[in-house]
Amino acid sequence: MKPHAFDAALALTPIASGRYAGRTSADYWNMVGPFGGCTAATVLKAVLGHPELLGAPLSITVNYAGALAQGPFEVQLLPARTNRSTQHWTAAIVQNDAQGQPVVATTATVITAVRRETWSLSDLPMPAVPRPSEAQPRRYDKAMAWLDHYELRPVRGLIPQAWDGREQDHSVSRLWMRDQPLRPLDFCSLLALSDIFYPRVWLRRATRVPAGTVSITTYFHAGEKELRETGSGYLLGQARGQEFRNGFFDQSAQLWNEAGTLLCTSHQIVYFKE
Repeated sequence: MKPHAFDAALALTPIASGRYAGRTSADYWNMVGPFGGCTAATVLKAVLGHPELLGAPLSITVNYAGALAQGPFEVQLLPARTNRSTQHWTAAIVQNDAQGQPVVATTATVITAVRRETWSLSDLPMPAVPRPSEAQPRRYDKAMAWLDHYELRPVRGLIPQAWDGREQDHSVSRLWMRDQPLRPLDFCSLLALSDIFYPRVWLRRATRVPAGTVSITTYFHAGEKELRETGSGYLLGQARGQEFRNGFFDQSAQLWNEAGTLLCTSHQIVYFKE
């Protein structure tokens, strides 16, 4: 059976202790390199497949030092320290340049943890929005390849239809999302979905300026139980910019399942040009 395109994009081959060979996927190509969510998920896939893994993902920070070129790359992974309940990892994605010299394209830190049942509470309820069946799917024909692999149903903050430079009074977007074709949610696909939002500066300014993520951190609140309960259902994603200043801005995001369970939150810093 042919694997899902997302799983094929994350395929890694162990080549030595803490070293994995991978290859970029045309299916998840963005403007000048792979979709950042797919790159982050590749790092997480390496961690989850490591024989010394403790627990499940708690957080991951991915720093995009440069765009990956089409072709092979290597994930280098080190379990830096293991405690009783947490494990700390450092990682890098390395790719040879035109002269055959290895260059670091991505660095990352990952924390995994053994979770124990304790008092729990959500201080961030899911906003009231139309159900997925009430929101129209949005197609992005002739856009980036990776968008073809997600079903997106916006309910607020659609990408501007006119790039007229008219500043908006907010940068909030809300949309239902899931993999297309359908695929049961796991930590890697949840991570990729946390980076699905277009740059908030586009909505705030209605101007399509060049922009790209410099660093993203995603915090996992879901465990295996919540992932199983979500299955291949829709997630509601919300994103908002916070401060736009001197060529950089930050944006936060939250993802809930249809039952209203907060699965993950993320924060990223993004550069933009005039």
